[in-house]
Amino acid sequence: MAASLLACGVDPGRAILFQQSQVSEHAELSWILGCLTSMPRLRHLPQWKMKSKLKNEGSVGLYTYPVLQAADILLYKSTHVPVGEDQVQHLELAQDLTRIFNNRYGDLFPEPRALLTCSARHEKVKSLRDPSAKMSKSDPQKMATITITDSPDDIALKIRRAVTDFTSDVTFDPESRPGVSNLVTIHAAMAMISVEEAVSQARGLDTGAYKTLVTEAVVQRLTPIREEIDRLRLDRAHLQEALAQGSRKARELAAPVLKEVRERVGFC
Repeated sequence: MAASLLACGVDPGRAILFQQSQVSEHAELSWILGCLTSMPRLRHLPQWKMKSKLKNEGSVGLYTYPVLQAADILLYKSTHVPVGEDQVQHLELAQDLTRIFNNRYGDLFPEPRALLTCSARHEKVKSLRDPSAKMSKSDPQKMATITITDSPDDIALKIRRAVTDFTSDVTFDPESRPGVSNLVTIHAAMAMISVEEAVSQARGLDTGAYKTLVTEAVVQRLTPIREEIDRLRLDRAHLQEALAQGSRKARELAAPVLKEVRERVGFC
């Protein structure tokens, strides 16, 4: 994960990159916030309802994970949090816990606001096998998701087998042509062009030929990232030092906040 983030452009000089498990303040604040959270509130969160149904019986860790997410946010007194639309309700839990804590123990945390990563004018990337669902790394179908570490051959195979329809020309109509529209979305994102320009480049191509064009755009965008990930993985000392420095910086920020929390709730 660290190699992937660095390869994608995260700069440890500007961002604090660390392993959450190495900063114990996250877990302790999560436990305190869990004492302020009701069970019905957690049961209504969408990911718990969805994933617990898939597994027939969800784990305690899955159930309380949104509280840990709230602790991740509040521990650094975050004011804005970049999230996808599927995480908005989890952020709302963090907002609720901010108000509950501040009302009970005095103002300490700012109320975090959402920075949505998908605006109304950008379509989400959908599964290559089921364009009615979003593309997800947890999808059990390997052909459904493109990862940044996929080889060019893997990418070509997945896009070639992507679900489309029986109309040969390429148009962007997410409602009636979700599969083809998903390919247009991917093409536009990878080539850093508008959807309209992607459709224009597809003029005169059938969907089979267009898949080749999309494949070229994806491979061209992801190959440098994959190669950098491979290089970084060979330099474990560099990765470990980057994470160690990040952990130290994170603890410097987290420790005084948790100390204040402990004092206010009466732990010290």
